[in-house]
Amino acid sequence: MENAAQPGQYFLDPRKFRDPETTASGEARAHVALRRLETLWFCTGTLCNLACRNCYIESSPRNDSLVYLSAAEVTAYLDEIEQEGLGTRSIGFTGGEPFMNPDMLAILEETLARGFETLVLTNAMKPMMKMADGLLALQQRYGHLLTVRVSIDHYSRAVHEEERGPKSWAPTVEGLHWLSSNGFTVDIAGRLFSGETEQQMRDGYARLFRREGIDLDAHDRARVVLFPEMDERIDVPEITEACWGKLNVSPDDQMCASSRMVLKRKGAERPVVVPCTLLPYDPQFEMGHTLRESFASVSLNHPHCAKFCVLGGASCGG
Repeated sequence: MENAAQPGQYFLDPRKFRDPETTASGEARAHVALRRLETLWFCTGTLCNLACRNCYIESSPRNDSLVYLSAAEVTAYLDEIEQEGLGTRSIGFTGGEPFMNPDMLAILEETLARGFETLVLTNAMKPMMKMADGLLALQQRYGHLLTVRVSIDHYSRAVHEEERGPKSWAPTVEGLHWLSSNGFTVDIAGRLFSGETEQQMRDGYARLFRREGIDLDAHDRARVVLFPEMDERIDVPEITEACWGKLNVSPDDQMCASSRMVLKRKGAERPVVVPCTLLPYDPQFEMGHTLRESFASVSLNHPHCAKFCVLGGASCGG
């Protein structure tokens, strides 16, 4: 959690992740081709009501390096999906805190009305509750398509607030109760940073849900998604083409084989498309302004590609 290596961890070798085609050892770097655009993510902006201690996208009340996407900008990409016949099934929204974006309800209306399965990542705090009436109206019309993923980093208040800050627990639990009591489909995003095993974490969430009367199965990996920690300064192996066979892992199972993300940089005229939710800042991963332009293969030239996806087996889609 801290911004320094923990015992048993080592800082990243500076020779690694430099060349998109070749690893530091001179081997061919792994690439992932887009199999099909099943999920399109939108980063609605990096502004957030919290400043979490180890936020991979550096969201905070002051970070607007990725600015709010407008409803019109999102609609243009939804139009492209339909016009190009891309067959995209689901749309995801992440931030920052998506409900700080003033266009968020209009964006959700447009997305849901087109029949997309829709996932919104939120801390379920005040920004969401300010939009409660409009969100409830969307749930009543499109509830079968809408899932709200609430970020609860740990099942205990103390460890959750160690990461997210004091007084962040109670409003999130209240927001979770509101979503649950109003019939929303809810899942949970947690993080594996406490040193506990996955089983211990899931048992802890199960106790939390029983105590709070929340109807969620903590042992269902689709309902409680536990993400590995990400720190691009900590050493991790580079992934070569030979690794697929050695690890018995398929490139088709990686997030960038089935998804892309749209974001807009501060001062930019237009949004850009990047391979996934984990690589918002590195310019080498910009893949053009349109979805069609982004259909190139992705070089796994970043520590997150190795630790989170290939070795961690994680995907932001659940």
